[in-house]
Amino acid sequence: MLQGLLVALLVGVATFTGAPARAQLVDNYEPPRTGCCLASQAKRLAEQLQDWNQLGRYHAANEELKKQPAAAKRVVFLGDSITDAWKLEESFAGKPYVNRGISGQTTAQMLVRTYPDVIDLKPAAVIILAGTNDIAQNTGPETITMVEENLMAMTELAQKHGIQVILCSLTPISDYAPMPVGWGNPPQTAEGPRRKLIQSTGRPPSQIVQLNQWIKSYAASVGAIYADYFSVLVDEKGMLKEEYSDDGLHPNAKGYALMAAVAEAAIEKTVK
Repeated sequence: MLQGLLVALLVGVATFTGAPARAQLVDNYEPPRTGCCLASQAKRLAEQLQDWNQLGRYHAANEELKKQPAAAKRVVFLGDSITDAWKLEESFAGKPYVNRGISGQTTAQMLVRTYPDVIDLKPAAVIILAGTNDIAQNTGPETITMVEENLMAMTELAQKHGIQVILCSLTPISDYAPMPVGWGNPPQTAEGPRRKLIQSTGRPPSQIVQLNQWIKSYAASVGAIYADYFSVLVDEKGMLKEEYSDDGLHPNAKGYALMAAVAEAAIEKTVK
């Protein structure tokens, strides 16, 4: 059964990626390296694809939360890994803020989660940080219009149900962080520093700026609040300040502290 599943998955991946068929013999046998345990990896991938939008991630927590009276100033943080890793209880002690971030997600996946992870929880406001993984093509190529329309749909759904909306700018990225040891990179030696993690290839800064400009304009046009994380994190080169991130993409504790101040100011404007 697993062998058949593996074959089906591999055929599907080749078809999806447009991998060309190789129908000729080769002079040198140099197959690509493969990891161990392909059968278990294929099984795990098949299981994950059954919940592509990851509605199951917060299902049990949502059911428990719905049994309680909705806090008057409940705010849901909807987003990707930057939200997922944010320890809201430390940044906003005692506040009824709910984290519904999922690492790696794009706006298309968050749109499907808007009802169960936001609307059904009856918050006063939702704060949406999304789009960087769309630029990185985590779920395939998209046009900027597709990303914009997903953000518009989330906003309109929330507003239709009386939920105030805070739209956040995408955070900047940088190519400053050293690549971790073990990623084909040796420890730093006397010969020089380790190679850098290049984030700008997958997330061009110009596209981040372009999407942020649209988000700011759209927020103003529909009565949403714009939370500008970008401005407090960016340096003079247009990249994420080195001291605010350890990998050039995700904020560290110092970065989250700056973001928390921006988020709290936006929430105070929204939730009276």
